[in-house]
Amino acid sequence: MDITMPVTMGQMGLGLALGLGAVGSALGIGVAGQAAAGAWAKEAKAGKPLSFQYIILAGMPLSQTFYALILALVFMKGKAFGAEGVEPIIASFPGAFFGIGLAGGLIELFSAWYQGKIGAAACRALCEGEGKGFVFMIIAMGLVESVGLLGFIFLFLLLP
Repeated sequence: MDITMPVTMGQMGLGLALGLGAVGSALGIGVAGQAAAGAWAKEAKAGKPLSFQYIILAGMPLSQTFYALILALVFMKGKAFGAEGVEPIIASFPGAFFGIGLAGGLIELFSAWYQGKIGAAACRALCEGEGKGFVFMIIAMGLVESVGLLGFIFLFLLLP
């Protein structure tokens, strides 16, 4: 039996998980980073000290890339490859590995992207609200973070 195609399909799940998760982080960081730069410009123009809180808000979407990386590493080193090597396990469940990788990548992509959008709004709110409400904004971003984390955990549990 030629196992090249099933193995390739299963391995594509690796790339999808990590690639889509990283794209989501880049989108989220980009959106929040732009808002942070605008807030710093407004603070600088007003002669105020620049707030470090914007760095935290802009950096939070990065964690989804780590969730996707861990999922991909589990594919490579843990349950997916087993003792006999890559072919027997991935060839037996190529659709499962592909589906888990795709689902994981999409979960992390949208979680990071929307976390960045919340971070962008939080930067503006902090700048205009004189720094009030930071904890509430972290909580709002943490809710979206929870979606990425829970998606990662549930998909990890589905691995064959």
